[in-house]
Amino acid sequence: MNWDFIMKYLPLYRKAAVLTVKIGTAGILLSVVIGLVCVAVQYFKIPVIREITTAYIEISRNTPLLIQLFFIYYGLPKIGIRTNAAACGVAGLAFLGGSYMAEAFRSGIDAVETIQMESAYSLGLNRWQTLRYVVFPQALSISMPAFMANIIFLLKETSVFSAISLMDLMFTAKDLIGLYYQTTESLFLLVVFYLLILLPVSLVGSLVERRLRYAGFGT
Repeated sequence: MNWDFIMKYLPLYRKAAVLTVKIGTAGILLSVVIGLVCVAVQYFKIPVIREITTAYIEISRNTPLLIQLFFIYYGLPKIGIRTNAAACGVAGLAFLGGSYMAEAFRSGIDAVETIQMESAYSLGLNRWQTLRYVVFPQALSISMPAFMANIIFLLKETSVFSAISLMDLMFTAKDLIGLYYQTTESLFLLVVFYLLILLPVSLVGSLVERRLRYAGFGT
């Protein structure tokens, strides 16, 4: 192991990790918003839009992120829509993640007993109030494991951003391997920084899941 090489290029990996986290965080936040909108459309069974939402979910979940990025980065400029690599990465991650988040939230809502919704209606709550005060708190707890798994999955999917020339962790590792043939050291740093990003997310997710369970939701 060439420790001099590791110490020399450690700042480069640190910079790439910051970029990875920034793009990943923005994409995940947008995917949560998209997922909530999609599940609301399905819950309220809005005509036409519901079919469009279903089609989006199926297309997004059944195509690789790499293909989606190529379509956004290389395809959209053909029709006059131009964007930089960072915006493309955020858009691609949100497009993919939105469908996964929607399915996670939907599974949580489907797991809530129908009798609870009927009881809420009998007390005079409308569908929106039932969703907000009765269904969603329980659905959130139930879907939390899938929600956190999606976050980790999307953060790992940032590794394909190198295909559109974003200086993320994977691009940095591949670049250094190509220039200096220091494969072991470059991959070692890559693994270390991905662990530094993903392990805290996993631990926080487990903590939040336990706290929600102890609060009595989803039991």
